[in-house]
Amino acid sequence: MQIGMIGLGRMGGNMARRLTKGGHQCVVFDRNRENVNALAKEGPAPAYSLEELVEKLSAPRALWIMLPSGAPTEETVAALSKPLESGDAIIDGGNSYYVDDIRRAKELASKGIHYVDVGTSGGIWGLERGYCMMIGGERDVIQQLDPIFATLAPGIGSIPRTPGREKLGGTAEQGYLHCGLNGAGHFVKMVHNGIEYGLMAGYAEGLGVLKSANAGAWQREADAETTPSRDPEHYQHDLNLADIVEVYHGCWI
Repeated sequence: MQIGMIGLGRMGGNMARRLTKGGHQCVVFDRNRENVNALAKEGPAPAYSLEELVEKLSAPRALWIMLPSGAPTEETVAALSKPLESGDAIIDGGNSYYVDDIRRAKELASKGIHYVDVGTSGGIWGLERGYCMMIGGERDVIQQLDPIFATLAPGIGSIPRTPGREKLGGTAEQGYLHCGLNGAGHFVKMVHNGIEYGLMAGYAEGLGVLKSANAGAWQREADAETTPSRDPEHYQHDLNLADIVEVYHGCWI
């Protein structure tokens, strides 16, 4: 399948690489020409403007935007809406606010352009491991784009299947899911991020406690913000945080 990739940073560039390795024809664009030239040496066709990118794609076109949320994505969607034609699709794989997705989809629909929002997880490891995707948009459009999602996704892998899902079918076990109408993909990703960052904050607070487990050995004067420990002998553990994190590595991951 043919697809245009806009934004060749850590994730966008690696996604283009994974798609190319999977047999898809990628046309790539980035404001940094060096990024375009470097990736073009690996197989994708280069484009040095959005107009050239559109020209190099056959209708119905699919263009994946992998840019920071906010103005960069907003401006790119607006710019693409001019040269694109009815039946083409814009895919936002960044972290846009789901309410913006709903608005963009309505605006583009008046021109016959489809809009798909994709919450994407995978980071710099996605090239080899694949990307988990939470997708919002029209069902028939998502089905047309399925070869792209299937190639980017991790696949079922070798881990044991979730009990009870053996006969359910669908793509969830492959690592991607059509969550619902426009905005649903980024809504799910927003909550996903909240859970993830909450866990990270919990880890940080716990490690902070471990780092200060020898506070009883410190000599500190009392002040308005510091209460001397009543039992300093209880807090004189000089812990090796690197080894502690490693011993729990398998449990935390």
